[in-house]
Formats: sequence, C-alpha cells, structure tokens
Amino acid sequence: MDEGLDTVVGVSGGVDSSVAALLLVREGRRVGGLFMNNWADDGSGDCRAEDDRRDALAVCARLGIPFHARDFSRQYRDAVFEHFLAEYRAGRTPNPDVLCNREIKFKTFLEEAQALGAETIATGHYARIRRDRGGLRLLRGVDRDKDQTYFLHQLGQAQLAVTLFPVGHLPKAQVRALAAEAGLATAAKKDSTGICFIGERDFREFLARYLPARPGEILDPEGVVLGEHQGVFFHTLGQRGGLQLGGVRGRPQAPWYVVGKDVPGNRLYVDQGHDSPWLMSTRLRSGPASWIQGSPPARRFECTAQTRHRQPDQACTVEVADDGSLAVVFGQAQRAVTPGQSVVLYDGESCLGGAVIERTDAPLESRNRGET
Repeated sequence: MDEGLDTVVGVSGGVDSSVAALLLVREGRRVGGLFMNNWADDGSGDCRAEDDRRDALAVCARLGIPFHARDFSRQYRDAVFEHFLAEYRAGRTPNPDVLCNREIKFKTFLEEAQALGAETIATGHYARIRRDRGGLRLLRGVDRDKDQTYFLHQLGQAQLAVTLFPVGHLPKAQVRALAAEAGLATAAKKDSTGICFIGERDFREFLARYLPARPGEILDPEGVVLGEHQGVFFHTLGQRGGLQLGGVRGRPQAPWYVVGKDVPGNRLYVDQGHDSPWLMSTRLRSGPASWIQGSPPARRFECTAQTRHRQPDQACTVEVADDGSLAVVFGQAQRAVTPGQSVVLYDGESCLGGAVIERTDAPLESRNRGET
C-alpha cells in the first residue's frame, strides 16, 4: 500500500492518460500511475506493451509521481479474450473493449488501485461524470469525435462514484498541446487503433491462430454460389474486401459486401452495393441491458441509439422486457446492425446504458430463422 496516494491513474503509455495524470497533479492531488499489461506475448512479435510501459514510466518520472505496473493478462484472457473467441465461433462480432472496461479497467484495475491506498481512479477516456438528484450521469466527451461513452455503457453508479475522467471536457488537439507544453514523451505519439490485443496486425491472420479454417460457400442472396470462404467467423456484416471474389461473370464490376451469415450451414452471403437492402434493418432484440443509473428510465421510452462507435444519433423507441432484454425500433432503416455488437442508448449528451445485440429483422437473418 502507498498511503500517500489518493488517486491512481491508469497510465497506458498514450497521450490521453498522460494528460489525465498531468491535470490531476496540477489540481494538487496525490497521484500515482499504474500501468496494466493485459495481453501476454502470443509469439507474433507485434506486442508493443514494453514500449508503452517505457512511455508510461517516462511520463510518471516527468510528473514526479510513483509508477506501478501490474500484469493482468490472466484475468484479461479469462474474462475478455475467451468470450471474444466464443462469440466469433458462434458467428457473432463481439466488442472486447466494452467487456475490458467492465471486467478489467473498472474492476481488476480498480481493486488494485484501492489496494495501493487510492480512493479514486482516473483514466484518459473522453467522457464526463455529472451528479444530479437522480445520481451520477455518464455524459459524452466534449470532443464528439473522440467520445468513448459507447465503450463505457456497462458501468454503474458504484464505478462512477470512484472514477475521474480528467480529459473529458477537452478537445483532442488541446490534450496534445498540454502534453507538449509539459514536455511529456507521449505528446506526439500516434493514437492506438483497432482491438487492443491485435494492434496493427492483419485481423484474419490473428484470428486464424485460434480458430481453424472451415471453408464453405459464398452465395448471393438468391443462393447462387459465387466462391468459397475460409470461415464465416472471419467476416462481419457490411464488410467490403477480403472476399477474393474478383470479377463475377454476368455481374457488374462493383464491390461486394457481406450481407448475411448462415452459421449452422457455414454459408456466407454477399451482395453488391454499399446500401444493399439485404443489409438493412429497422428492429433489433438485445440481451439484458445495463443501465448507468441502475434501472431504465421507463418500460417504454424514446431516445437515440448507436449500434457502432461514432455513429450519428439514431432516433428509436425502446421497450424493456421482463427479463431485461430490449426491443428497439428505429425511425429509419439501419445499415449492418451486427449481432454481438452493442446498442447504446442516449438522452441528449447523457448515456443511459446499453446491451448486446442478439438479432435483427434484416432480410437474410430473418430468413435463416425461418421467419420469411
């Protein structure tokens, strides 16, 4: 235990967490940095955790705060990665960042920070917390292009009560400027992209390390065989490229998009046109929802939703079933709503919560269920 600490910052080796620590030091808080190693080297040579660790250490040294490091790779594999693989085996497309926030950053990390004597934790997420008569609200980051509430929607009142988001009120450009002015080593560091444990690697090559190829037919929606895939789990709805179809005799020279998956039959369906009607849906059903304030605002209500990060707000009506699952009806047809991803609900700038998408009324999905 470090009895001198009141706040532990999750220092990732990136500019956002670096500036989060900087701002807290300037507030006069007794701050410590904790670096999490969440992924064990898988032998690919692409793991950059040690580089990130060195950058995080350099930032803490520059700020004059204690640095701690912990290996959470076992917890990450058990709580996040095994779920990730199971979802892909089932033909769904999971979002591991949502589960990582719930199970690692705001659970395992929080417990470790408290063991160090901290009362609060802080991260570099672009989000805000506001207290009102109804409790704590999770608000979008001021920089809407960087807003990360989509990935934080499974947090609850207990986590928010001990969490700080110091950069949530800042635009990204100002965060970088503050880092440069303070001489932080991460000021110009490129933002990380993609799934954290895959990084810049080819996604299919990575997934093939864990899921063996299972070739099957690529068909158009009418059932005409066009080619062969190596596994439906390598593909997601709306995906362009990676199909290796090339020119198809009698078809226009236009891109092909994944429009459906028949997992039991091991069939992949494709169509031409970015906004193919086979990709469109107006309704979805989800699993049990998580609510920021512990319960839904009503059994039936109107709000906006995102079915993917950075999507513009989509007007919808939500009905909450007795088991906590959601029926969501959109005002306009939505493209490539994907089972396994999350539907996240908003009331203006306030994130209400969300749930994992289980199914939609997209034409091929409905047909595969025998509904049409």
